[in-house]
Amino acid sequence: MQKTVIEQESKYDILRNSAGELLFIIRARLTNEEKPTIIYDGGEHAILYRNSNNTIVLDYINPNVRQNLTKSTKVLVVEAQGSSIVREYFSSVKSVEKVPLPEIQTI
Repeated sequence: MQKTVIEQESKYDILRNSAGELLFIIRARLTNEEKPTIIYDGGEHAILYRNSNNTIVLDYINPNVRQNLTKSTKVLVVEAQGSSIVREYFSSVKSVEKVPLPEIQTI
């Protein structure tokens, strides 16, 4: 059984188009996503569940996009390594009262 890896992503980009749709650009991971879901409460942090073995805490959501993220049901996620796109996928967005911030492991 594989251990769940919880990572902190503090350097990432969020882009918003004129329709208010969001694109997250994060560092590429070694594994593929499986039913990715972002959990968000409208505050500074969100959690991206990539798959059963990999969870990413997205630190410090920009105040300028918080309202759009709260209203979103899905966002586009791009995983990049340098200037190369490794994979892209849609992630559903689930609104919660409080994001359950897990203990973060440094890898």
